[in-house]
Amino acid sequence: MNKKVEFIDWGLTDYQEAWRKQEAIFDETVALKIQNRTNNTELETPNYLIFCEHPHVYTLGKSGKPENLLLDDAALLAKGATYHKINRGGDITYHGPGQLVGYPILDLDNFFTDIHLYLRTLEEAVIYTLADFGIIGSRYPGFTGVWIDADNERARKICAMGVRCSRWVTMHGFAFNVNTDLDYFKNIVPCGIDDKDVTSMERELDDVIDMEDVKERLKYHISTLFNMELF
Repeated sequence: MNKKVEFIDWGLTDYQEAWRKQEAIFDETVALKIQNRTNNTELETPNYLIFCEHPHVYTLGKSGKPENLLLDDAALLAKGATYHKINRGGDITYHGPGQLVGYPILDLDNFFTDIHLYLRTLEEAVIYTLADFGIIGSRYPGFTGVWIDADNERARKICAMGVRCSRWVTMHGFAFNVNTDLDYFKNIVPCGIDDKDVTSMERELDDVIDMEDVKERLKYHISTLFNMELF
């Protein structure tokens, strides 16, 4: 099993461009796995952990409801936002500057073949990262992602998740609100949940957070929990 994972920071990247680049890496990895199976070979499959931010964009997962976007085309244009229907799981969400987006493109045959454990492990990495900043994050029973005050009526989501997996190769990932403009969430029913709030590290700590610090801590926790060899 190949535990080596290449870390790439794409910085602020157009969503459509990031999706295209993800698809290319994903397709190459899946093709290699098919080749191994067809030819009875054992060529090593690569793994990637990609971080980035996106300009304002709303994305709708394959199981989502279009009506959960509360803006028409003119209103989207006025907000400086775009909209894409994509092939991850989950409903609608928002990406924008100040939000740390992570795209692990992993061959889970190199780690463990359990998609639920995969999601729970990503959640755990975010929970550990929040704890580094004195924020108590947790899971909300029945929902993916990471929440604050998940055990009471003040529950609010700080990290959304939606993944695609084929032949145990993953793409898409998580959206972690660090210094995110939360007003953009008012234009959707986030993840199809209409009775829960959305928050960010900036809001919770009432201070702008050093994004590079968050990246380094989250990288550490992901690599440790997955037993990765990041390079």
